[in-house]
Amino acid sequence: MVLPAGMRALAHRNFRLYFAGQAISILGSWIQQVALAWLVYRLTGSAALLGITAFCGLIPQLLVGPLAGAWIDKHDKKKWLVGVQSLMAVQAFVLAGLCWLDWISPGFIICMALILGVLSSFDAPLRQSLIGSFVGSRDDLPNALALNAMLFNAGRFIGPPIAGLLLGLTSEAFCFAINGFSFMALIAAILRVRSQPPLRAKGSVGEVFKEGVMFAWRIWVVRMLILTLIALNLTASAYAVLLPVFARDVFAGDATTLGWLWGAAGCGAFASTVFLATRKSSPAIVSAVVAGVLISAISLLVFATTNWLPLALGGMVGIGFGISVCNVGINMVLQSTAPEALRGRIVSFFTSARFGFDALGGLLAGFVAAGFGAGHTLLAEGCVLLLFVVFLFTRRQRLQVQIVAAHQGAQDGH
Repeated sequence: MVLPAGMRALAHRNFRLYFAGQAISILGSWIQQVALAWLVYRLTGSAALLGITAFCGLIPQLLVGPLAGAWIDKHDKKKWLVGVQSLMAVQAFVLAGLCWLDWISPGFIICMALILGVLSSFDAPLRQSLIGSFVGSRDDLPNALALNAMLFNAGRFIGPPIAGLLLGLTSEAFCFAINGFSFMALIAAILRVRSQPPLRAKGSVGEVFKEGVMFAWRIWVVRMLILTLIALNLTASAYAVLLPVFARDVFAGDATTLGWLWGAAGCGAFASTVFLATRKSSPAIVSAVVAGVLISAISLLVFATTNWLPLALGGMVGIGFGISVCNVGINMVLQSTAPEALRGRIVSFFTSARFGFDALGGLLAGFVAAGFGAGHTLLAEGCVLLLFVVFLFTRRQRLQVQIVAAHQGAQDGH
């Protein structure tokens, strides 16, 4: 198939199958995420509990994720992705049943969030590390990763407003059930994929894990990019935890208002992945990452200091764009520079930093907001992120030069 440069990875049949199934699955996941946040705040009215729930859903990625990557590199990734997706569908159906029977409570919600977090610790590295085998070309891998992120952000743009409408018309249980059925689409797509399985790592899980850690520590570029992930997701990404507070208390809205705020961030994130899909060189992606951190900081400050909804929606677009450019761009660079045999572990380090520190940031934001207010919390985080931008900008040129060298080394098999 002859396709525009920004969509070239879709020329590969296996990636098209994955792309279609993932599109449906992601939409369901975003509907559940919004419904769960609204359920927590509706039942408790607690910003701190919003932070705890988000923390429980993400912290396993920090604790389990790195070891999960070593385990993944030793096993059949395709088979285990189908298994993990099936368990995630069961989790969604159990959550729907508990909610429908009115047996739901904060304790149950936290427990289900922890279960989903553990499953996600395996799911994200499995999916990400398989994309290379779906396209079968290292040159098309960055584009495939950008398109995969585009799907995630399209769901983030479309899913929350749909969730807001569904919550107004039906219930949280219905939203959770929709997510359970959405996993079936990706399972069906993966079962139809025909590709050579990636090479498996040899040795014990401990030995495989140590090999991945040594690679990440030895390469300065990898260390710097992971540090950037930590700084961004510890601060800017925490906005998501506090959105129900802003929707109800600052803008005097309801679940529909929450959906529009989340959808605005998704709109910006989607635009960022369209932008990244057209980037062909690693230095250009690095420049985009630095700009993304700056945009995130400024937009966070705008959102934190306004009570005018249209301006807040604009701030959310900027936050979504900046965070996504940074997270997706770093993922593209890391996977392009990692040897094939180490990809599962490098992806797991990425997801651990990305979601683990998002969890810590969300927990911290929830408790700080309970004492000082949501607006003041995001204002402080925006100022901290601005300071990190200065630090990152002084290292931008070194990053660009060393990423080119690391990419060449990966192509040569080193």
